[in-house]
Amino acid sequence: MKTELSAIFRPDAAPLAVTVLVFSGASLMCVASTIDPMRAANRVSGSTLFTWRIVTLDGTPAITTCGLPIAASGCFDASEKADMLLIIGGFGTSDIARTTFTANLRRAAHHYRLIGGIEAGSWLLGRAGLLSGRQATTHWEDMEEFTLEFPEADIRPDRYVIDGPVFTSGGASPTFDLMLHLIRSRYGMSVALDVASVFIYDEAHASSDAQPLVSLGRLHGVHPKLASAIRLMEGHIEAPLTIDAIARRCGLGTRALEKIFIKAVGEGPGRYYLRLRLKVARRLVMDTRAPLADIATRTGFSSAAAFTRTFRNFEGRPPSAFRPTQ
Repeated sequence: MKTELSAIFRPDAAPLAVTVLVFSGASLMCVASTIDPMRAANRVSGSTLFTWRIVTLDGTPAITTCGLPIAASGCFDASEKADMLLIIGGFGTSDIARTTFTANLRRAAHHYRLIGGIEAGSWLLGRAGLLSGRQATTHWEDMEEFTLEFPEADIRPDRYVIDGPVFTSGGASPTFDLMLHLIRSRYGMSVALDVASVFIYDEAHASSDAQPLVSLGRLHGVHPKLASAIRLMEGHIEAPLTIDAIARRCGLGTRALEKIFIKAVGEGPGRYYLRLRLKVARRLVMDTRAPLADIATRTGFSSAAAFTRTFRNFEGRPPSAFRPTQ
């Protein structure tokens, strides 16, 4: 199903007024990826294409994950109007979503031509009922829980999704892609290229590009077979492939794949694959209440005992030690 685009993405020289609602626990990179493309567009065009106002729920600075505060010009007001409302969420946002804020957000949605949830901001849109019947995405770490939480939405693993007057974005880099797409669609390719050049950003992605579990950087250039092997691994976490099967799918012999991995990443494919599965398992242990037996199954282990034993060997502690205290 092809998503519907908001009219805000059509060619139009008129400036856009933007409200940026930032929550403590958000990533500084997500904030920068939202605001800096607008600032750069104004600079390279020599005109005011965007105006923006940063707000928080109570008007006090939002503290990002790295500890740096984001100054706010005021409190979020559900009665105010602008062209776009961009909500940047992070750790703890899902708890905020259970408060009366969701009712205010539903009312506020009528005052904007476009409303966006960035990273965990998508949870707020979902809890407010704004994703019902729409396609949406969130950060890949939360994709499974997000899908279970909002069965009425069509959750996609895309970098960002625009569906009518609502968009959702998976994180900092996808948000930068989204903002470039907005600038290109509305103000032209020349402005978008100039903005990308300001940040030496030459890897723009389409919205439908899948979010990677492993960000490969330049590994495609190092060895395309290595990149293909890692993509196969991340696509088969619950039902792991054998290294022989991965090598065959990549058109290689097992020994050749071993050599490529050892040279490029410093360890064999088997150990790398196991660490990748344990990385997913550790996130599930820390960020969900799923029983260890379920986590073992979801990460390709034959039993909770086998999972616990392997986890302890790699981490030095059992998975239960990583569970947050209530």
